[in-house]
Amino acid sequence: MRAAELEMKKNSHLVLCGQISQYNKSPPFTLEPQTENTLKERNITREMFLLLNYTNQFESATLQLSEWVRAGKLKAKETIVHGLENTAGAFLSMMKGGNIGKQIVQVAEQ
Repeated sequence: MRAAELEMKKNSHLVLCGQISQYNKSPPFTLEPQTENTLKERNITREMFLLLNYTNQFESATLQLSEWVRAGKLKAKETIVHGLENTAGAFLSMMKGGNIGKQIVQVAEQ
């Protein structure tokens, strides 16, 4: 995050999303002292984005996102591992932040 925060303006707001690899750390979401100081000096706030806070918007969001995918305006990034026998390794890698986008285990050719 250090590179991004250096570009942020005073009184900015940072939304944290896609950090599943950090969920089980103790304490979670810790920052380097230098990073923490920069956030305080610039009054940059941080907020976690939690999907379950938006369940009332799931249907409309699914319709909009589906439209964007069909139109080619939205492309998903995926990390694909082949073979059911590699499921555990893929899961552990995902929990450590080793994937980009969705972690997929492909068990058969289509």
